[in-house]
Amino acid sequence: MLLLVAVQAYAQEKPGFIKRYIHSLVNDTADIRKPQFLVYPTLAFAPETSWEIGVSTLYVYYAKRDTSNRLSEISGFSFFTLENQYGFWFDHAIYSDKDKWFFLGRNRYQSFPLLYFGVGPDSPEEYRARVDANFLLLKERVLRQVYGSLYVGLELDLQSLSRVAFIPADDVEFTEENLPKGANGSTNFGLGLGVVYDDRHNVLNVRHGNFAELAFLRYDETWASDFNFTSVILDWRLFRPVNKRDVLATQLFGQFNTSGTAPFNQLALMGGESLMRGYYLGRYRDNNLMAGQVEYRLLPLPFAKRWGAAAFIAAGSVFESFSTLAVNDVVVAGGGGIRFLLFPKKDIYTRLDVAFTAEGPGFYFFIGEAF
Repeated sequence: MLLLVAVQAYAQEKPGFIKRYIHSLVNDTADIRKPQFLVYPTLAFAPETSWEIGVSTLYVYYAKRDTSNRLSEISGFSFFTLENQYGFWFDHAIYSDKDKWFFLGRNRYQSFPLLYFGVGPDSPEEYRARVDANFLLLKERVLRQVYGSLYVGLELDLQSLSRVAFIPADDVEFTEENLPKGANGSTNFGLGLGVVYDDRHNVLNVRHGNFAELAFLRYDETWASDFNFTSVILDWRLFRPVNKRDVLATQLFGQFNTSGTAPFNQLALMGGESLMRGYYLGRYRDNNLMAGQVEYRLLPLPFAKRWGAAAFIAAGSVFESFSTLAVNDVVVAGGGGIRFLLFPKKDIYTRLDVAFTAEGPGFYFFIGEAF
């Protein structure tokens, strides 16, 4: 945000492309049917990475510039750190003309440390190891509209962890016997079926709508996976307007590894920038995960046309099997944030959230709502 302010100040003295670009962001003068592209720098710091410098991009459009189609979005992010780590992210939610096809994807390649806290709901607050590795994720859904807002199609998931090095924390020792499954790296390819109900019009800021996904993925040595296991994913989201500007959003999520053995990096992971904000992604991991969240969004605030706010609370737990699921293992997170209306005509906000947990806060800055 500070960098954008500095660029804007510079643009006031140097008219031209930069000034026109900043003006287009602040005033959103583009025709609503016209695709829009945004690029901005990012800066972050973490003890395991030192300073991280990156560039994020966002491209939003309507198929054939027809606003009766759903808004498609393609986002990218690349970064490097002072510890010689780097990464490239590419995500998309693309609707074809008349919303006949839906392409939903999440792709990553990064050389970046992971923090390993152990497996199970009782894993210690301090991480047990830092895992240096190269990570590849290619997750794609190719879905065809079968009736109304119901889509059915193929789901693919390729995950590879290579050049793995477990670096134990102080007073922690690892042997071949107590290293987690997949600690030496693995490549696993999942094939399966996805059923999605989606009647959202703007995936970056849903005012009213529903999203539900049921996915079955099988990872098997038959198609070159190092591990055999089955994963089932349930994701159910509801968005309801409270009045002309406010929205109540809810989500229930579950991931269940129903058979076989999954490597530690493909267990159900709790945390991250979307669900259970405030917890590091992978702070808790196990065979299964159940979590839910509720968020109240004021978009915009009654006294400001471009500014909004949100408050949220979430709860969830990981567990080895349903027989071990216990209320005492449920953890809670909550917080709030501010919003700025970046593209008024397309109703797209940036968000800055702060989430609080029993183990401390977490901060998140993204374009689009968390879910």
